[in-house]
Amino acid sequence: MLKRLVLLIGFLSFFTSYNAQHEVVSSKETKEAVATEGLSEQEQIKEENQEYIKHHLLDSHSFNILKTKDGHHWGFPLPVIFYDEANGVHTMMSSDLHEGGHPKESKGAYYTLVHEKIVKTNEAGEIAYDKDGHVTNKVLDFSITKGVLMIIITALLMLWMFGSMARSYKKSSVPTGIAKYLEPVVLFVRDDIAIPNIGPKYKKYMSYLLTVFFFILFLNIFGLMPFGINVTGNIAITVSLALVTFVITQFSANGNYWKHIFWMPGVPVLMKIVMMPIEILGVFIKPFALLIRLFANMSAGHIVVMSLIALIYYFQNIIAGVAFPFLTFVIYLLEVLVAFLQAYIFTMLTAVYFGMANEEHKHEEAH
Repeated sequence: MLKRLVLLIGFLSFFTSYNAQHEVVSSKETKEAVATEGLSEQEQIKEENQEYIKHHLLDSHSFNILKTKDGHHWGFPLPVIFYDEANGVHTMMSSDLHEGGHPKESKGAYYTLVHEKIVKTNEAGEIAYDKDGHVTNKVLDFSITKGVLMIIITALLMLWMFGSMARSYKKSSVPTGIAKYLEPVVLFVRDDIAIPNIGPKYKKYMSYLLTVFFFILFLNIFGLMPFGINVTGNIAITVSLALVTFVITQFSANGNYWKHIFWMPGVPVLMKIVMMPIEILGVFIKPFALLIRLFANMSAGHIVVMSLIALIYYFQNIIAGVAFPFLTFVIYLLEVLVAFLQAYIFTMLTAVYFGMANEEHKHEEAH
């Protein structure tokens, strides 16, 4: 069953990548379009593939499943909500905003999308840039994007799964239904992650460890499905997860934790002074390592898979048509492993930080 599931996911990855090649990436700015003039066909394909890979890593205001050769979109629009200081709150559907198209009028002002960012324009659709080439008329975006939608779906899925699991245990201590599949994973998180790294106080952290493990795992798996959902490859998401871990670690830490940071016991006074800034810096390096590891690994996987597919269209010969699909399939299967591995690593390191914050040191016995 597991082999069939992996093969199915692999097939879906090819389906997604194939359809992706027929999308017209309209997020290029005029200067980028001008830069491709005079290039050979292969160089233009290279530029278009690079732009598509960048576009794929971005969040989207609409849920586009695929785009056919004739330009027809398969998908559905999402709610767009943003705040403009001059014109207040605006609400519309993403189908009203077009990347690089005619601006949308709302409350007497005009707005369009630039690289999936909502910006204010004039009636002609002209965008104001500063001397560094950055858009000046930005707005505060609170839209339900594709990434936000998948987070909501993941949260609802987890509530349903664990709610069903809790109800099954009320009826019997023998797991039934979905609990049969969740219980081994829950026990794994408890026995192999929480208890060895945290110790006797592991119970108060179990709810968070289980939440973050399944949350990252489900989002990673969704990222391997068609539709191009790159949620854990969004640094804003990984920053938020690492920030929650950081706050819990600091507010649940005991006195020994803070003593080892500000005045390391058992070492000379001069070394205490030297070690204090290093330990303080380490407090912030730990969550930074968490967010960068998850973000970089998931983004790199998407980039490698999309790059291998792009090489088929770049070389356009029989060798590339055979070799690169095979390599893509192998890398994709590896990404399935990485999806589980990254969820495990994030949860394990979180448990390690919790354990360090609650460790009891008996220096007298040690000496």
